[in-house]
This record gives sequence, structure tokens and C-alpha cells, in this order.
Amino acid sequence: MEGRLTLNIGDNLLDALLGYLVVFIGLTLLMCVVVITGKIMVAKLKKPAEAPAAETPAAKAAAPAAPKKLAPGSAGDVKLYDTDPRDAAMIMAIVADKLQKPLNELRFVSIKEVK
Repeated sequence: MEGRLTLNIGDNLLDALLGYLVVFIGLTLLMCVVVITGKIMVAKLKKPAEAPAAETPAAKAAAPAAPKKLAPGSAGDVKLYDTDPRDAAMIMAIVADKLQKPLNELRFVSIKEVK
């Protein structure tokens, strides 16, 4: 049959191997770009946070201690006694659900594990 090109198994395997190689090289380059971009973003986020840390200890001592800022709608700190913070959060969520009140309307003073 004239005009028909037949490829043997070796040519087909070589074509497949080169195709896979091109795809993996492309994926590797894309991964490198994503990693480099992530490192740049993390460095930009850390940069402003490092500036206040550069204050001298004398400047910190001269300034009065600012009161601890609470999240909007929060009712203050909770003292935890022998309780994991994750368990305490779960307990507070369950209490709020049972009382059918929003969590920011409840005030928890302390949570203690009873043994």
C-alpha cells in the first residue's frame, strides 16, 4: 500500500516517551513557579510583621501596656483548667446550640474537666 506510513513498535514507544517527558517537564516547571510565587507571598506577609519587632526594649518599657483587644462580639477570656482548647471550643458550641443563643451573647468564665 503506497502512501501509507507504518510505524514500528520502537517508533511508537519513542513518541510516547517523548510526549510523557514533555508533559512532566511542563508540570515540573509549573510546580517551580507556584512554589517560588508562594515563597514571595510569604516573605511579603512576614516583612510588615518584623518591623514592630525591631523596636528597642526602652521604647516598649516607656509605652504603657495596651489592654488586650478582644474580637468583636466576644465576652472576654476563658480560663481553662485541665481542658484542651479544642474540647473547650466544642463545649461552648454545644452549650450555645442547646440554649439556642449566639455564642457571642454567652460569657464563659472558666471550663474545668471533672475527673
